[in-house]
Amino acid sequence: MMQSMINLQATDQVKIFSDGGARGNPGPAATGYVVIVGEEVVWEDKNYLGETTNNVAEYEAIKQALSKIASLPLLPKSIDCFLDSELVVKQLKGEYKIKQAHLALHATQVYQLIKQMKERGCAQISFNYVPRTQNKAADALVNQALDAQAKL
Repeated sequence: MMQSMINLQATDQVKIFSDGGARGNPGPAATGYVVIVGEEVVWEDKNYLGETTNNVAEYEAIKQALSKIASLPLLPKSIDCFLDSELVVKQLKGEYKIKQAHLALHATQVYQLIKQMKERGCAQISFNYVPRTQNKAADALVNQALDAQAKL
């Protein structure tokens, strides 16, 4: 299912499904994301974060996914990001003010990635809220990372 290399064409439209979660808030936290081109999953990843909050984990997940895409030699024309955190989506879209400084820092890092990718030809990056039921693959990766860490 997961390929070791993402090969994109400039005309490709990429979808990212990302999720972050913490068991306890704060508590052990992890990220997961899935990159889809067309209908094919071309990359997925999960990472254990240590102790942090759910909101930080959500920001970390989308940052990791966008960083992966930004590291590629050729960027897609558009990226649609799907998150099950309405708060993070609305903050990134500017619909909600970011009141906590540590979350504002994460948002700034996301905006920097967007700026870099737009300068390299990625014309459009959107953030969209989806219910958890439509974000199952990313959610499963978060739980896999948390479960693996709990066994250590």
